[in-house]
Amino acid sequence: MPKYHYQAINLASQKVSGEIDARDEEDLRRLLRAQDLVPTEHSIKEDTSTRYRMKAKDVAEFSRQLTSMLSSGITIVRAMEILKERDFHPSVIKIYEKIHRDVLMGYTLSEAMRLQPRAFPELLVNMYASGEASGQLENVTDKMASHYEKEHKLNAKVKSAMTYPIVLLVTTIAAVMLLFTVILPNFFELFEAMEDMPLVTVIMLNISDFMINWWYLVLIAVLVLVLAVQILLQNPKVRYGFDKLKLKFPVIGKLLKVIYTARFGRTLSSLYSSGIPMIRALEITATIVNNTYIADQFTDVVNEVRNGQPLASSIAKVDGFDKKLATTIMIGEESGRLDAMLESTAEAFDYEAEMAMDKLVELIQPVMIIILAVGIGSVLLAVMLPMMEMYNNIDAIGGFS
Repeated sequence: MPKYHYQAINLASQKVSGEIDARDEEDLRRLLRAQDLVPTEHSIKEDTSTRYRMKAKDVAEFSRQLTSMLSSGITIVRAMEILKERDFHPSVIKIYEKIHRDVLMGYTLSEAMRLQPRAFPELLVNMYASGEASGQLENVTDKMASHYEKEHKLNAKVKSAMTYPIVLLVTTIAAVMLLFTVILPNFFELFEAMEDMPLVTVIMLNISDFMINWWYLVLIAVLVLVLAVQILLQNPKVRYGFDKLKLKFPVIGKLLKVIYTARFGRTLSSLYSSGIPMIRALEITATIVNNTYIADQFTDVVNEVRNGQPLASSIAKVDGFDKKLATTIMIGEESGRLDAMLESTAEAFDYEAEMAMDKLVELIQPVMIIILAVGIGSVLLAVMLPMMEMYNNIDAIGGFS
């Protein structure tokens, strides 16, 4: 049950304010009238005790558990009572406890979920509301479980693909730091007497001196850079430009298009096949793609579809989706099997996304190894060249004597 912050006037015409739990605005006015108060202003006080955002894995498990219990004839109230007793993440348990409490108060499951601040994806809440309205909640929970299991699988694939290059990059940086601050200084002491050191050695010597004497500046610069990037990406214009630029990157841009297309097709298929109107389905799907540049283009898509234009022709104009998407949608519209074509397209692009991730890893591995080899090779060259020159001088002196 939400908590309302209110301002009101009592029988003595004095202004009073406070907080009270109420089901809705009508219930709030009833409760205040019972206290001889006339409300003038009110607002829902956000519950900050739980700000946990359910991840794709959490949502998939939640939907799968509900499907299992609903198919066994267990009521929503009893299902939530069972879920909140399970050994989940503490923040998830709090969310389930609040949903159980609100369902007991008479809210529907989707209404109770909507009362949890940012806990559940908008897609899930809308789909559950559609399932409750049509009496097909069990089918919807099953569909959402499959949807978010695939989303979790794709996210895990992306993280797994990035793990190797990140580990290799960190290892490379650590190795270079060790070389420049511990190992190379011992060699450079031998070269100080040389009048004319090779250029690569001079460069490495200066880098080594800087890292030893000013290492904290390097650390501060890295931290400032990371913080600056995070702050800049929170700016809508910067985020829009970055999301657009990502699609233009070689290899990575093509991979992102496949991922965005798979996510769009899977989400739109789930919404449309559950009876949600196409216009509303498109509006919701635009927020799920997770790219502001693509989402911004959906304003035109929605307007064109609302004015009677085919979905395929509108989607074909979106920069950021694979061109094959518009073709399959056109076939679905012409055959009257749009929901089936969208589902088939989503499955195909999910597979293509996995294959693209594997190819990206295969590409990154040799690139990172080459970078590591160039870095270490440069260090070795900086050490070996002056040493070879010293040995040549010794040999020359020995030969002269």
